[in-house]
Amino acid sequence: MNEDKTAVLEANKAFYRAFERKDIEAMSSVWSQGVATICVHPGWQALKGWKDIRYSWEQIFKNTNYIEVELEIVVAEVRGDIAYVVLVENVFQVINGRRMQAQSLATNIFERMAQKWYLINHHASPVMRS
Repeated sequence: MNEDKTAVLEANKAFYRAFERKDIEAMSSVWSQGVATICVHPGWQALKGWKDIRYSWEQIFKNTNYIEVELEIVVAEVRGDIAYVVLVENVFQVINGRRMQAQSLATNIFERMAQKWYLINHHASPVMRS
């Protein structure tokens, strides 16, 4: 695996580590602070700009007692200063004492800025069970 792909996968791992730890400061260091940054949580409208994205994570963290995420990487590619990771998220949560499990298909897009990879787009859609 080349150096860039390894760095992108590390940035992706840092995003999910911040998610599991409900650590907004760690989340802030992973995301681009730009106004064009986009996040789509499963079942939500698209959020544009770091201010709204940060607020959404704060609310998720505040209302969730426990989060665990298992990942299945489908593909990771680097094209110059843009990279993407497509993966399956298996999310286990406890919200208000209720255990919930969900599976999403997610695409995380990263941009290299000043030699660091930042998340510029996270889009997760629920996987419907038949």
